[in-house]
Amino acid sequence: MTEYQHLLNQSREWLLEAAYPDPCYLAIRDLYAHSTSTEDLTQARQAAHKTGAIAQILEHMNPEGWWEKPGPGYGPKYRSTVWAMTLLAQLGASLEMDSRLDTACAYVLDHAFARGGYFTSSGAPSGTFDCLQGNLTYALLAIGCRDPRLQQAVDWMSRSQTGEGVAPVTDKKASVRYYNYKCGPDFRCAANGGLPCAWGATKVMMAFSQVPAEWGTELVERAIARGVELFFSVDPVTANWPCDHHINRDWWKFGFPLFYITDLLQVADSLTALGYTTDARMSSLIELILHKQISPGRWALEYAYKGKTWGSFGEIGKENKWVTIRALRVLKRINDAG
Repeated sequence: MTEYQHLLNQSREWLLEAAYPDPCYLAIRDLYAHSTSTEDLTQARQAAHKTGAIAQILEHMNPEGWWEKPGPGYGPKYRSTVWAMTLLAQLGASLEMDSRLDTACAYVLDHAFARGGYFTSSGAPSGTFDCLQGNLTYALLAIGCRDPRLQQAVDWMSRSQTGEGVAPVTDKKASVRYYNYKCGPDFRCAANGGLPCAWGATKVMMAFSQVPAEWGTELVERAIARGVELFFSVDPVTANWPCDHHINRDWWKFGFPLFYITDLLQVADSLTALGYTTDARMSSLIELILHKQISPGRWALEYAYKGKTWGSFGEIGKENKWVTIRALRVLKRINDAG
């Protein structure tokens, strides 16, 4: 038995407590599906959608498909439509289980999506930036939406990283160009002084991990390669990626949920989901994840949005099922890769 398999076994009983339907469902789906009956998975999935946080968030949705106020849904943080959908995806919500999710996906695409494939905070292409593009593309794909407009989102998300066919910010007559925030290729963002933004790159790479195989193209592969190149341009555990100010300490705080701020665990999640499970450059990240256990097979919550978003997902500094599932998901992929 490998060390990783031992940790999975150590956590199993705790994570599968039926009194906590949301993490129970996610743990079965992502960690223990091979050793759990289909009936148990189905029951856990139903319980999470009927009585858990997923159900509670959907109760607050307007029948038209938005949260807090109509429109693109970027504000107010972190309870409006963008954040509700991002959270629902991280909880494992599936539109197969609740038709309201189909309504919400359609609303996002009708109100936060601009022609050309841009997810936008304003409704116009100028409101696009990588962390929003990545979060919403990931969320809708993870929830199960396959609207053809998402293929446009994937194409723009890819093209905007490689720069293929995209005019500079200054060419305002071009039909496809960069804008004030999404200002250049290789994850460049004005909020990071025009430098590549590893936060945005992480969200985009998470979205790429959800792209259906039939939507995959050489362009997508080239864009993924740009993200891999950025992540491994330094030892990832240092988080010493381009930055126009100090390195944000939140990189080393494992949290739940994750919105535009991210952590090194999500970097590892994106890379392993894309197949980088045996790459030697991952070793320091894996060592960090193992080191941050507070007991065998359990990790603590170090960053949260308590009181700012829908639901509460644990106390800072305490063992946390959500963070533990995130960590074990990464380790399981490495274990399965052999």
